[in-house]
Amino acid sequence: MKILNVEQTRALDQYTIEHEPVAPINLMERAAQAFTDWYTARFDKDRPVRVFCGLGNNGGDGLAIARLLTQLEYKVQTYVVRYAPRESEDFMHNHRRLKLIAPISYIENERDIPVIRNREVVIDAILGSGLSRTTEGIVQSAIDAINHSPATVVAVDIASGLFADAANGPNATIIQPDYTVTFQLPKLAFMLPSQSQYVGEWHVVDINLSRTFMDRTPTTYFYTTEREIRHLLRPRNRFSHKGSFGHALLFAGSYGKMGAAVLASRACLRSGVGLLSVQVPRCGYDIIQTTVPEAMCQPDGHQHILTGQSELEEIDLSKYAAIGVGPGIGTAPETLAMLTKLLSDAQKPLVIDADALNLIAQNRELIAKIPKNSILTPHPKEFERLTRRWTSDYDKLGLLRDFAQRNRLVVVLKGAHSAIATADGTTHFNSTGNPGMSTGGTGDVLTGILTGLLAQGYDPVEAAVLGVFEHGRAGDRVANQRGQIGLTAQDIIESLRWD
Repeated sequence: MKILNVEQTRALDQYTIEHEPVAPINLMERAAQAFTDWYTARFDKDRPVRVFCGLGNNGGDGLAIARLLTQLEYKVQTYVVRYAPRESEDFMHNHRRLKLIAPISYIENERDIPVIRNREVVIDAILGSGLSRTTEGIVQSAIDAINHSPATVVAVDIASGLFADAANGPNATIIQPDYTVTFQLPKLAFMLPSQSQYVGEWHVVDINLSRTFMDRTPTTYFYTTEREIRHLLRPRNRFSHKGSFGHALLFAGSYGKMGAAVLASRACLRSGVGLLSVQVPRCGYDIIQTTVPEAMCQPDGHQHILTGQSELEEIDLSKYAAIGVGPGIGTAPETLAMLTKLLSDAQKPLVIDADALNLIAQNRELIAKIPKNSILTPHPKEFERLTRRWTSDYDKLGLLRDFAQRNRLVVVLKGAHSAIATADGTTHFNSTGNPGMSTGGTGDVLTGILTGLLAQGYDPVEAAVLGVFEHGRAGDRVANQRGQIGLTAQDIIESLRWD
């Protein structure tokens, strides 16, 4: 699913109006009906509704929603916030239609702002996605009153005061909704941690905007849903054998951190790899042999850390379809030497995580040695160590894009809506996962998944998008069955499904 900017979204509306064709007022009615359908599926008629409308088309949406809810016998009170001398044409049309069936109140100064009580629902339709300056005056006062009320707040399309694809100022006044119901496509602001209090739980409703326009309009931002994943996942041939799905190698574990090696190995196997070898320090040999019997264990020459030297035979990297490195390996000097040699000798993209990223951050000259199209999976602090501290989430996105492009890498910045930046300048936000996954070991699981997918022949971008999605979806399955609290990395492995 594409994420378009404000100008592209306006052009999408206009293209739909001209080529469907559909009158602008009828397109507004379509949007209001979609919002109303969402609302009535979740809120009972016994909860009073207060609809706050601005003077533009977002306000027109609010007036139409107020009319539709009134006709469905909801208890609705409508308020128009008069912050300018003129209204949009579509606002006026819906204003006339609503006034025929219900009274409308007007807010021109602070005394006009009603007292908002518990159990009431506020529908915010004051300002839309076209906002480009900070709220002030009576709009600011209305937003403050709504934010300080005990009501449930639902924003129409986007919270009033929130910029859709740019950073707000540090003292901006913005609606803090419990829900945002947006039209057709998500906004970039919805993907960013710093904006979460201004978005709440968000939902996209389809208003049948032009698919032709959306398909042909270029963008660098995408939102991965199940629809895209269905096209990525490859079916298996009846006559496949274990050699058909690649041989993966994991460098993982150190004394006291062998759990990371176990989790990454199990996840790799659960992701469909044909064969798996795991290089671990000698102290981990028995652990891997007993906990992951499907894997072949290569004991390192060192008892407690990884050095890249094998007790059994010289490591031939060329025989592996994919290599993952990092989970639990520590940052010992000998391990740094191993990683340096691996980066120089590898002829294929790697999956690099955890301590491998920390070693690279401590020795930034290694960045240039990383094989092109390798997948890096930092959490925000690890990414900061690789780059610099950012000033906003938009600055962070720019850093992420530039780092991936400049170094020709795929970078998975982990978190809610994990952002996957690619060498071609695109960024893919993930739609799955939950806060219960914020626990030790889940990153090791992701490393195993991505290594397994690379070994099976998925290209690095496909592997990253597919692997991050399925990792999050497995976490969601666990959360739905057991709740988020107490979710473990092992639960995620056991909940992986590839059908």
